[in-house]
Amino acid sequence: MPSPSTFSQSIPAVREVPDQRSTAAGRLQRLLTGLAHRHGVPAAQLVVTDGGRTASVTAGEITPEAKFPAGSITKAFTAALAMLLVADGDLDPDDPLGEHLDGLGPQVGRPTIAQVLSHTGGLPAGLGAAAGEAGSARRYLRACRDAGLVQPPGLGFSYSNVGYVLAGYVVEAITGMSWWEAMDALLLGELGIDAAFVVEPGARLRSGGHVSGHAVHAATGRARPVAQTLTTAEAAAGALALSAEDLAAFGSMFCGGDGPLPADLAELMRGPVPGAEPFGLADAWGLGLAGYRGADADWAGHDGTADGTSCHLRVDPEHGRVVALTTNGSTGSALWTDLVAALRADGLPVGDYELPGELGRAARPAADLTGSYTNGDLEYQVDIRADGDAVLVVDGEVYRELALLRDGSFSVREPATGRRIIGGRFLTDPATGTVSAMQAGGRIARRHRRAS
Repeated sequence: MPSPSTFSQSIPAVREVPDQRSTAAGRLQRLLTGLAHRHGVPAAQLVVTDGGRTASVTAGEITPEAKFPAGSITKAFTAALAMLLVADGDLDPDDPLGEHLDGLGPQVGRPTIAQVLSHTGGLPAGLGAAAGEAGSARRYLRACRDAGLVQPPGLGFSYSNVGYVLAGYVVEAITGMSWWEAMDALLLGELGIDAAFVVEPGARLRSGGHVSGHAVHAATGRARPVAQTLTTAEAAAGALALSAEDLAAFGSMFCGGDGPLPADLAELMRGPVPGAEPFGLADAWGLGLAGYRGADADWAGHDGTADGTSCHLRVDPEHGRVVALTTNGSTGSALWTDLVAALRADGLPVGDYELPGELGRAARPAADLTGSYTNGDLEYQVDIRADGDAVLVVDGEVYRELALLRDGSFSVREPATGRRIIGGRFLTDPATGTVSAMQAGGRIARRHRRAS
């Protein structure tokens, strides 16, 4: 069993109360169990801190200590690791990437550490096959140089896995340790978190150190185990496996709890960066954490999706509130949405992102929006089918009934559920007045040709 975290040491753990039927933990237990059943999620963990007390509950055949592939929440930990180097004077947020990493070239070496951590560095979302074939830092840096930037550094927000891989290489260059070693020794160990990773050096995927993710069939609710596919090269952007209690221990650093990160740098991680508009993901972004508006306070946090898992962290530093959820089902994000609504109804105003747009005022988009929009290896295709239906195609998956809204965003039908959702927004070149890009999932995709 892992060592208890600083977080659980400092706040009484409600899960240790023998009779939970009338406690907050008992209510959370029933809520989580019901939501897991509703969404076909095999197992989940939930930690909630409010009013100085913590409730930790699980659903399914799982222990509170089990580790779930946390996906992109890893990025928040990598950002905190970089901030520890800032605290030691070994790194400055205004340092360009090229100052610490050779081989990026003058263009890709321009973004600063702060821009990389806030996803405003203009780096591509991913490198696709080039990342998997990299095999070494030198090859990955060369692949980054060849891919170039999707927009000038500082121009705006575009979510990038590549940026956080490079941040991990900066940590390695400064510390002389691998990212895994630095993460364990400098951050996880200080928080009382036992290190667990989906993939380790040498391209070894770990099969026994974490729970399996599951693909959940929307119609039948059946869950099928799936393997993790993260490559070693991408570790700093998504390799951590964590429990909800681990996430809560990390979140405590931003609530004035004991931890290795100085308060001013914790504030820098969650403070909104001017010009960072993470449409489709959050209300704001700092140097490592997203920002979410709550009813009575601003919350910080991060979401993470790995193969068949969905994990979520929210922190309200002003009131010392923390909500951490781990799930091992592909429908975990829908579970999270329902959980937030239930917690709000129960008096805990969790901050979460609510997409703008008026779904009831949709109109079919003009034909001049058709064409291909790309970001690194990602391609989004807007097409008008023979029956007149406008569709968005992402990696072969078809989102039907694409309709333009008055604010420039667009809605589509979600393939798995048939629900109408906000899919992203089109961006107009102010010089020409024509659509030049799309922002979907927080990623800027540039339009480079029109369908004939």
